Amino acid sequence: MSTDAIRRMGLAEWLLLITLSVIWGGSFFFNKVALGGLPPLVVVWGRVGVGCLGLLAVAALGRLPLREHLGRWRQFLVMGVLNTFLPFTLIVWGQQHIDSGLAAVINATTPAFTILLANFMTTDERGSAGKYVGAAIGLGGVAVLIGTDALRGAGDHVMGQLAVMGAAMSYACSAIYGRRLRGVPPLVAATGQLAASLAVMTPVVLVACRPWELPFPGLEVFGAVAGLGLVCSALAYAIYFRILGSAGATNVQLVTLLIPFSAATLGILVLGEPFTWRLVAGMAFVSTAVALIDGRPAAWLRRN
Repeated sequence: MSTDAIRRMGLAEWLLLITLSVIWGGSFFFNKVALGGLPPLVVVWGRVGVGCLGLLAVAALGRLPLREHLGRWRQFLVMGVLNTFLPFTLIVWGQQHIDSGLAAVINATTPAFTILLANFMTTDERGSAGKYVGAAIGLGGVAVLIGTDALRGAGDHVMGQLAVMGAAMSYACSAIYGRRLRGVPPLVAATGQLAASLAVMTPVVLVACRPWELPFPGLEVFGAVAGLGLVCSALAYAIYFRILGSAGATNVQLVTLLIPFSAATLGILVLGEPFTWRLVAGMAFVSTAVALIDGRPAAWLRRN
């Protein structure tokens, strides 16, 4: 899509976009709360399970054609692993060792990894000079965030950051593979990938975590898992595809720029996470990178 073809967003779309950024930024907050009573795999399993049930309810109410696309189960399975199981697990595991704001900023490098991978794995999404510069700046922001910690050895803090970076790469791979689901209604694709992810995760969790032997978690943990599933998955997907339909793919990608700000704000105000200038610098790097990859600021400058 050319920059000139970008649709203008009205007040309703902007409000929905900001709401979506707060919801997905809140997922990092909910992760932290849920980790207070459950291991990472069980947190992700709960999120996927609750989210899947929520989307199945939406699909039933909307009479979405789920059965017509059951033949794509292999593609749903790959998407369930790349877009849900792996990244959710890596982010939640990483958040055991790093703050939620930092995790959100590192995760916002997903567009940078997507640009780099798409250049080698596709024939119709070659990168431009501006996008390459944006990708380099985004990865430079991650280097600023990790800083000299990596030079002192791969401790838990560094491994947590690398885990979230791995999640960003997994999201990038899923974005490229997801092109194979063109023609599938978006909510059907979302439901299919969550159902496939749940099918993969359930035996792993039952064998590795034996959840029936875990201490009974508190109400705040149950609330966090329910929030992750119903709000950060089912509701978020509904809002995402509403924006996608009315404002287009380029506009909805702006949510990536906003998520770190909402996640960092919630972490500082609610969880008591520290405010650091290195976090601010990392956010500046990543924000600049996303703006360059999007190409909108350059187009605005050319018009003015």
